[in-house]
Amino acid sequence: MRIWGKIWKDNHMLKDVTITDDAEDTRTHKILRALEEICAGWDLSVPVWLASNIRDFKRTKKVRFTQDNFVNDEIPFDYLEMQVLEEDNV
Repeated sequence: MRIWGKIWKDNHMLKDVTITDDAEDTRTHKILRALEEICAGWDLSVPVWLASNIRDFKRTKKVRFTQDNFVNDEIPFDYLEMQVLEEDNV
């Protein structure tokens, strides 16, 4: 599985990273691990998944985490976006 993490501010991408996870594990575990790795690499707290995030991610394979998702931290960007680029063939 390949996941693309991006930070956006004022419609400009400030940072991006691609995470590859070839482990034999569930899709959910791979996605959560990728989010943790993205946040650790950029020294961010891991955002909270809201019901709307889960719904959007299931529908589009893409999710945006805004200030509402970063409960105890102020973020210096508009949103963190995570998108599945490639999934494993099971």
